[in-house]
Amino acid sequence: MLTRKTLSIFITTFLRSEVYSYKALHRSLRSFDYKVALVCMVTALVLTGSYYFSDYKYLVSLLLNFGLTDWAMQFHHAMTLHADAGFYRPVYWASVVIICYLALPAICIKWILGEKFSDYGIAFKGSLRYYRLYILMLVIMAPLVIYFSATESFLKMYPFYKVQPGEPLFPKFFIWEILYFLQFFALEFLFRGFILHGTKHRFGFYAIFFMTVPYCMIHFGKPMPETIAAIIAGVILGYMSLKSRNIWLGFFVHCSVALMMDVAALFRKGVLGGDSV
Repeated sequence: MLTRKTLSIFITTFLRSEVYSYKALHRSLRSFDYKVALVCMVTALVLTGSYYFSDYKYLVSLLLNFGLTDWAMQFHHAMTLHADAGFYRPVYWASVVIICYLALPAICIKWILGEKFSDYGIAFKGSLRYYRLYILMLVIMAPLVIYFSATESFLKMYPFYKVQPGEPLFPKFFIWEILYFLQFFALEFLFRGFILHGTKHRFGFYAIFFMTVPYCMIHFGKPMPETIAAIIAGVILGYMSLKSRNIWLGFFVHCSVALMMDVAALFRKGVLGGDSV
């Protein structure tokens, strides 16, 4: 019964999206779809900017090229030699991602397209309707996180802010987690909001898969199991955003799993009382 109901919900979402896409395509059959082109170009600029500027070395070189040597040296010192350099680097990375993922899409939606943010997944309406799926995803992810947290690649990667032995978690680790969560909001806004809802009128249900490609690619460099999991998560969370018309389920899932991963890594390293690996 549950399987039949789930299949029915899936088919309904698929057909609704395809009908909506067909109507939009029929209306603009002989015209250029500026919205899709704009969403794609803005996304390309966002991903390019975040890729280069999230590396502090790129900003240092840019400052040097503009003759701002003092600023470049001060920034380089803060990122490498300062006592809190290990804290400044992930904070800088998260800040760049938040700004890039939010600023250009928001400008595009509000001042170029003249549309509402609520049309791009920000509305709270219906956000808790699928809480059972949220719980199910956490139940599935918890044992996977526990298993992979014992691997060398996982412990080398997480948490991004490396808590030193004997260092208290408050306040730096808590500040980092808040920024980390904000970064996930920006990520969901870009992929499950801006890209998905900005192209669904053209691609219909297949906007989910269109969005999943760049979403997978931003995970390159992370452990391979996480990158593969991102493909699956991208499709599932994309489907839920398309159906519920909001990004909040994906945001809650991301924050919960990220917190589990960081806590598991800290425990494995002995920071939280576990045996260090």
